[in-house]
Amino acid sequence: MLIPYSLLMLAALLLILAGAELFTNSLEHLGQRFRLSEGLVGSVFAAVATALPETVVPIIAVFFGGHDATAGESVGVGAILGSPLMLVTLALALVALFSGGTRGWNVPLKPEFSGMVRDLGYFVVAYGIALLSLFVPRTGGVPVVIGLCLVFLYGYYVFNTVQASARLVRHGHGTQADRALHLKRLGMPHDLGLELIQLLVGLVFIIGGAKLFVAGVEDIAALTGMSALVLALVVVPVATEMPEKLNSILWVRRGKDTLAFGNLTGAMVFQGTLLPAFGLQLSSWHPDRDVLFTMAITLAMAVWTLFLTLRRRLTPASLLLNGAAYLLFLLIVLLPFR
Repeated sequence: MLIPYSLLMLAALLLILAGAELFTNSLEHLGQRFRLSEGLVGSVFAAVATALPETVVPIIAVFFGGHDATAGESVGVGAILGSPLMLVTLALALVALFSGGTRGWNVPLKPEFSGMVRDLGYFVVAYGIALLSLFVPRTGGVPVVIGLCLVFLYGYYVFNTVQASARLVRHGHGTQADRALHLKRLGMPHDLGLELIQLLVGLVFIIGGAKLFVAGVEDIAALTGMSALVLALVVVPVATEMPEKLNSILWVRRGKDTLAFGNLTGAMVFQGTLLPAFGLQLSSWHPDRDVLFTMAITLAMAVWTLFLTLRRRLTPASLLLNGAAYLLFLLIVLLPFR
């Protein structure tokens, strides 16, 4: 019975992989054309574009989730919290695995320093606010005010990132495309229109593949009897975060560390501000055991990664701890006797 779902997931993976290759290739050419820094391209444009699948999931779960509104909200909260957890633990560990074997496990990775610190700093502040919001009174419009503060924080983050872009380009951190545009191989003239077409095709492949993968894993999870919250915390992010992970793996394998890390940390800022701002308005946003543990381990790993960056010790070996934290998370939330 599981074979059709497994084949569906395999087809979705191949579609996401093809989309990620088209997307990263076109984004590099667009960044080079408009003289944008790698930090801006990775942290804002790539991060927001590939964060679309996991952004849509909680909204659909809450407003179009069927007859059980409570289950829909649980899926929404789980998707909101599970996504940044996946990025700061499993995604960074995969980047470490794909770089450590070729460069050396103790050789520091080299994303652009100021951008990395900026992304992680904004995320730690925003996610700390989101964690504290679990304990504030839900009366008098308090959740709305906190949500608006998180939205403003993301807007200010984008403003700072755009401001820093021109300076970084002058200092040699401009985006450079080291390969020809893929669609050019079809004999089509290489211009801005072709770059935008390839970008759109890649994005459609990524989102379509992610939706197929979500459908497959949800069907498999339903057969196992997982709860709505655990399903959203564990299964949904695995599918919806694949675009970021695959894009970053492709970039880090080619030595583009700033794009690789910016793609992940920029998505973390997006998901640590705008999505909790939405989650705050839901009745399921309360200090449940799984919610608290998920947010605590996410914040701890973000602080750990920021510490490594500030100490210039961002090595593949050190980031394996992030992967171990994800395994601990799985062990705790999936324990059969809880």
